[in-house]
Amino acid sequence: MQPPVNTIEWIGEADDGHLRLLDQTKLPGAVTYLDCRDVETVREAIKRLSVRGAPAIGVAAGYGCVIAAQQGDFLTLADHLASARPTAVNLIWAVTRMKALGSDDPGALLAEARAIHDEDIAMCRAIGEHGAALIEPNTGVLTHCNAGALATSGIGTATAPMYIAHERGVPFRVFADETRPLLQGARLTAWELNRAGIDVTVLCDNAAATILRSGQVQCIITGADRIAANGDAANKIGTYNLAVLAKHHAIPFYVAAPTSTFDFDLPGGNAIPIEQRDPMEVTHGFGPPTAPDGVAAANPAFDVTPAELITALITDRGLIRQINTEQIRQALGLSPQAL
Repeated sequence: MQPPVNTIEWIGEADDGHLRLLDQTKLPGAVTYLDCRDVETVREAIKRLSVRGAPAIGVAAGYGCVIAAQQGDFLTLADHLASARPTAVNLIWAVTRMKALGSDDPGALLAEARAIHDEDIAMCRAIGEHGAALIEPNTGVLTHCNAGALATSGIGTATAPMYIAHERGVPFRVFADETRPLLQGARLTAWELNRAGIDVTVLCDNAAATILRSGQVQCIITGADRIAANGDAANKIGTYNLAVLAKHHAIPFYVAAPTSTFDFDLPGGNAIPIEQRDPMEVTHGFGPPTAPDGVAAANPAFDVTPAELITALITDRGLIRQINTEQIRQALGLSPQAL
């Protein structure tokens, strides 16, 4: 199965090529692209959410490092790129991987960026294969934000099991939270699932409890922007709410993410940095003001779901049902050091 649209593409050769990104701020109204020829343009695309989703940000950062080398100050510009957003660990992971080559040759860097891109596509497919069996026939699946094909360069993380189940002919229904304040669920998840022919219904975030109590949802699958060593997972604000609701209603709560989203430098979720975004996204998100002038607005972009509320982690290496540092390392095939 192919993603509904190409989100990230390198155009041209290593020395003079550029990065082309789908501008997700224009969806669902228009499919338009940004051509990024300097690091600042890539960085701003990440900051303003033209490209978003931890895996997609990582892939874009890899190509952004090629552009940094083209501009002639690779290390400084790469570090500047890495500062675009603080929570999604894939951004720092990709820049660190590119710097570890020890080269500022655009050709070598482009080969590595393409490797990151190809690996992301393969990891998405693997997540889907491992998680598809969790979606049983004639059931409902609830998801939050967009951890879909638009958030990756493949078929997504949280949506990957949905795409594979659909590919196999399994009938099911998806409920997509609007995901306020920027409505990534309504604008992006519903858009891509509908294009793929998957039955999708949009609901207000504050309707989730009622939908869960009604018996229409049999599992919840979300993505993650960073997962700490112990399994605590940071995702779009509102995910923690769902995990608490799932616990109350005895509904399985799954988090889907590739190996690159795990951060073993952080022992637990309390250490995950949480991005604070512009309050105007809350008070003036889509046109006229929705709050009085002069009123403060809190706008944390992410929250952290404790590992004890997660039924299983769906990774490219398989399902992790015993969620602790040792089991995660073992499941991902990592050494037991620093446990």
